[in-house]
Amino acid sequence: MPFKAVRADKTEAGQDVRFVQMEESELMDGDVTIRVSDSTVNYKDGLALSGKSAVIRRFPMILGIDLAGVVETSSHSGFAPGDEVILNGFGLSETHFGGYAEKARVKGDWLVKAPQGLSRREAMAIGTAGYTAMLCVMALERHGMTPAAGPVLVTGAAGGVGSTAISLLADKGWKVIASTGRGSEADYLKSLGASEIVDRATLSAPGKPLGKELWAAAVDSVGSTTLANVLAQTRYGGAVSACGLAGGMDLPATVAPFILRSVALLGVDSVQRPMPDRLEAWRRLASDLDRAKLAAITHTIPFDQVFEAGRKILKGEIRGRVVVTIG
Repeated sequence: MPFKAVRADKTEAGQDVRFVQMEESELMDGDVTIRVSDSTVNYKDGLALSGKSAVIRRFPMILGIDLAGVVETSSHSGFAPGDEVILNGFGLSETHFGGYAEKARVKGDWLVKAPQGLSRREAMAIGTAGYTAMLCVMALERHGMTPAAGPVLVTGAAGGVGSTAISLLADKGWKVIASTGRGSEADYLKSLGASEIVDRATLSAPGKPLGKELWAAAVDSVGSTTLANVLAQTRYGGAVSACGLAGGMDLPATVAPFILRSVALLGVDSVQRPMPDRLEAWRRLASDLDRAKLAAITHTIPFDQVFEAGRKILKGEIRGRVVVTIG
């Protein structure tokens, strides 16, 4: 039976990204077939939906880096028909067909069963962005950072990673400083737990190799000059978990914060994360994330509005998280 999907095809002019009807026989190899119910829109999805980005590594490609759904068939020992599952990373929407389709076939080794008490829609409200935020928090904790060390900065605060990170950190007792270019979002960020709002312009212009020590830790999803300034203003012995490049892939920094203040830069990858970390992150999200706050940062759209949402997220016009109803 045909199913609806957003597919990118390579053309002489570049990329053609549109809704298509596909057959199950066209799905890629895998040992679990899923009826997809929900997905989401991350910054990376916006890039792929634009048809102008190099994030897609093979064609044709079904887009969507996240999916949640119900197992229909499985030859994998860990999953059975009826299981509710979550998938993000592992090349979804890059090298393997993603979540913007009513059907998916994937490797069972990539899947996580939906944690008890967490609905599929809530899992997609969290999505890669929220999951990455939790990995960033875990990285800081593993480095020994605690609220007693001082305040924590969150850049890109109104985005998906930032919004979730603020909620998680504030609920753990951290004083959270939120950096955003959208002053109108101050009340929203404070409702999530931010104690202070700073204009991202204070971090996005080239700065000194070392600045005033303002925060003990940080979660950065911006990269580039912003990350360089974050490092330069981190207190002695502090740590910064970096997970994004919304501001660019470069890092115009010096070694000064590392060798003069013992600042640690903790890289956080969400795509190929080992399964033990994935399971721990999703367990913590199910138990630690305030559901009322999650609902406050989430809105749901039908499948046919995914292109518009992709355009908005690239323009910085999306607050929090977007859930896409697929099935």
